[in-house]
Amino acid sequence: MSRYQPSSQSAQKGVVLLEALIAVLIFSMGILAIAGLQAAMVKNTSDAKYRSDAAFIAQQRLGVMWADPDNLANYVETDTDISALLPDGKRTVTLPAAGGEVNVVITWQLPGQDLHNFSTNARITGG
Repeated sequence: MSRYQPSSQSAQKGVVLLEALIAVLIFSMGILAIAGLQAAMVKNTSDAKYRSDAAFIAQQRLGVMWADPDNLANYVETDTDISALLPDGKRTVTLPAAGGEVNVVITWQLPGQDLHNFSTNARITGG
């Protein structure tokens, strides 16, 4: 009784196609991962830009106040619109205590995201 035994060549039919399909699948997953990484990188870069802009705006306000330390009360403001500089941006300047302590808070919010804020304080004494 003889059984049919396939030759090694007929047993290998289709293996190359299967290997090619697996390689395409792995390559596609890698490309999708790189695209996701790039999207996250762009978001983080824009978040960092907004944070640095907020720090600049706050320091700019403190600089103006340093130049005019005798009139600090004139610079107190609540929710001043700075939307031209930051999306839905607002600036608040307070003098919480005597002695020239100044608190500057910058807030902004991108559509569909949480409210962000940057806060800084300084002690400005009269000249």
